[in-house]
Amino acid sequence: GRSGTTEVDCADGPLRVLHLVAAPPPRLLVFGAVDFSAALADAAALLGYRVTVCDARPAFATRARFPSAHEVVVEWPDEYLARTEVDARTVICVLTHDDRFDVPLLVAALRLPVAFVGAMGSRATHERRRARLVEEGMTDAELARLHSPVGLDIGASSPQETAVSILAEVLAARAGTAGAPLTTTTGPIHGETA
Repeated sequence: GRSGTTEVDCADGPLRVLHLVAAPPPRLLVFGAVDFSAALADAAALLGYRVTVCDARPAFATRARFPSAHEVVVEWPDEYLARTEVDARTVICVLTHDDRFDVPLLVAALRLPVAFVGAMGSRATHERRRARLVEEGMTDAELARLHSPVGLDIGASSPQETAVSILAEVLAARAGTAGAPLTTTTGPIHGETA
């Protein structure tokens, strides 16, 4: 919900009531301890996400490599996802590029009531991964929730640019917008006006 005021009619006249919504920050679960993950963790932390980076490889999943993450976990990604709490605002980004991690993780993630599930990779990687997910029994409805290749087409190439691309798609998806340039849209920029 949103914070704001509401006017209530009372016997002594109208009463203005302030209601303040104080929700915890949304979570971003980043799977794969790669350079793109570090840039994504940095950018997401600036946007107020509580970031967790998870990878099964202890040499890569270190606090030194991910200083802006709230949590760095060394564990098989699908096992971590099975034991951690998620909600309707949780964002999951899979950046591992390894089917041993990706497939079981995506099977679990796409069946959870989370806001967004994205996976990085080329179109060929996406097609191979999608075929494996079908083999694992994923339905068309479940597969339709997968944002892959993740990110908006902004010409990103560096880890930092790719992080912006991914987060732009996440924000658009969570807001229910197309992520189109404002010059091609009409109406209020920031939603409905009072």
